[in-house]
Amino acid sequence: MSAAILYLHGFCSSPASWKSRRLAETLNMRGQGQRFFCPALSHVPDAAIAQAELIIGEQTGSLTLVGSSLGGYYATHLAERFDLRAVLINPAVVAPVSLDAFIGMQTNLHTGESFDFTAEHIRQLRALEVKRVTPERYLLMVESGDELLDYRQALARYAGCRQVVLEGGDHSFTRFPEMLPQLLEYCGL
Repeated sequence: MSAAILYLHGFCSSPASWKSRRLAETLNMRGQGQRFFCPALSHVPDAAIAQAELIIGEQTGSLTLVGSSLGGYYATHLAERFDLRAVLINPAVVAPVSLDAFIGMQTNLHTGESFDFTAEHIRQLRALEVKRVTPERYLLMVESGDELLDYRQALARYAGCRQVVLEGGDHSFTRFPEMLPQLLEYCGL
């Protein structure tokens, strides 16, 4: 296997997210479905990172991380730790701060599973913070209309990285289908 993608979904999301499904469908249509990995990440940050690390450790070819929202925060940590490239889609730049307001009972948007998001989870997120990013590792894709995260924080955090800034949209990254060719090219597929 040559190039592959590890997709990391966001908070309260799953492999059933529309971006994950669209990317999997696109790769399947191209006969490259076996090159796509998207685990159902635990709501516990340390466990989610461990899940991703298992997949990273099993790869023999090149692997690119694709992270959406909280998955972008995870992708940054993993890219720096394992010398990988990453595509970040409306990433949670300051996840411990952004998610602090969500401490308490939460429900996964796709599975309906309820879970308790705690201060310990915030502590785990803080421990994953990367002090300095390596600009050449990243392709940043943001929409200015993101209602949950301020896209300007991502522009500042990933200054010097290849950046695609689209006007309008929302946190779901509405223009994902039209950006797929650029994303796949960046991933070597």
